[in-house]
Amino acid sequence: MNIIKSINNLNKFEKRLWLGSVLALLITFILSPDCNFLTMIASLIGVTALIFVAKGDAFGQLLTLIFASVYAVISFRFRYFGEMITYMGMTAPIALLSIITWLKNPYSNLEVKVNHLNKRNWLILTLFTITVTIAFYFVLKAFDTPNLFFSTISIATSFMASSLTMLRSPYYAIAYALNDIVLIVLWVLATMSDISFLPMVLCFIIFLVNDLYGFCNWQAMKVRQQSS
Repeated sequence: MNIIKSINNLNKFEKRLWLGSVLALLITFILSPDCNFLTMIASLIGVTALIFVAKGDAFGQLLTLIFASVYAVISFRFRYFGEMITYMGMTAPIALLSIITWLKNPYSNLEVKVNHLNKRNWLILTLFTITVTIAFYFVLKAFDTPNLFFSTISIATSFMASSLTMLRSPYYAIAYALNDIVLIVLWVLATMSDISFLPMVLCFIIFLVNDLYGFCNWQAMKVRQQSS
């Protein structure tokens, strides 16, 4: 992975999308009555990771690994054990596996080869998602996790999204978009108790926009790769 080449590989729209996302986050943190430095760092890393993942660049997975670690610490602070366990025990390890998988399946130096999942793949993934979600539900319940319902849903969408990313499917972005919506709800609830978490709400709104772009770009990548 070459960071300079990865940055230069972004087109004008992607650079503007990234810059706009970063500026929006920074302004929100500056205006926040209780600016949390760790939350700001996590948000900036996360939104940067998304733009490179949307390009099919393995550098984005490295940033995802870093983001998952920082985000887990933030979740622990608010006792969102579901998010903490999900990101440290699932998102981070799968991001590491995704780095390996993407580097082993390149379309070019800076673009992964898009994969097509068959019905059997989807069935197995769905069964795994259901199993993991049920298991985590009882773990979260034992930890007396706040907003248990949404935390459990977040596990399902996170597992599906992370797995689809590792499997190089364009639908990873749809799963992440659904997860973003769940997380927006979770952090709105958190903000009602502590206004310092408001930037996390904006963070996942911006993530949602970037994930929707990611789906569109991966679909375009798929068409281009199949026609070449």
